[in-house]
Amino acid sequence: MQQTPISVQMFTLREECSQDFANTLGKVAALGFNGVEFAGYWGVQPVELRNILDGIGLRASGSHVALHLLETQLEEIIETQHIIGSNHIICPVLPLERRDKKEEYYRLAEQLNQFGETCKQAGLTFSYHNHDFELQDFDGITGLEIILEETNPEWVKAEFDVYWLTRAGHQPVEWLKRYQGRTPLVHLKDMTLDGEKFFAELGTGGVDLKPIIDRGHENQVEWWVIEQDRSRRSPLESIAASIDFLKRNLLTQANQTTK
Repeated sequence: MQQTPISVQMFTLREECSQDFANTLGKVAALGFNGVEFAGYWGVQPVELRNILDGIGLRASGSHVALHLLETQLEEIIETQHIIGSNHIICPVLPLERRDKKEEYYRLAEQLNQFGETCKQAGLTFSYHNHDFELQDFDGITGLEIILEETNPEWVKAEFDVYWLTRAGHQPVEWLKRYQGRTPLVHLKDMTLDGEKFFAELGTGGVDLKPIIDRGHENQVEWWVIEQDRSRRSPLESIAASIDFLKRNLLTQANQTTK
């Protein structure tokens, strides 16, 4: 069975990237990651970025692109993905002022459908990445359900974030089961066991990761994406610990159980 590749969301390393983007990418490659998921390119042009990635053996697993940029620069964004070798564009978040209104999720679904159809025509996959606020209930339906039920499954996929689903009191595995066929990317995170529920390195917190990995393999997840929004250690130390745990304790076991 082919191993599912592992990426890191570069928002985790935003401070390091702002100081030396290319060197930070090199450190990510040295840790054994297969790819990187971008949240901006720190001023590096697409052709140069592709050369950097090729030179250090990394692939672009996808790009998080803010909603206002999707609204105004989608064609340019698509062109950039083709150059850097990315097959995925992800809308990372709904702006704060739109989060508490049910009608805004229906409006967002319309927008995502438009973006997703254009991306599919260009040979790319478009997804939406959740936080916990999309799990707010609106008369029996959550914002995340509206997003996924009101969009075309062929045009709009989900990048489920297991930390935020868990923090909202949901079981990530149930969302993976429910939307099998729409989960090409999964954000892997852990959560501290204390009342703060802070972001944690994989294997050190309370998120039940093994069934998520097992279900992800059934769903044919294309990329596992490690992200740690904030860290009590240096971010590089955090992602090093997370990828080590993932490879040693979860991916090997998952491969054995699916042979």
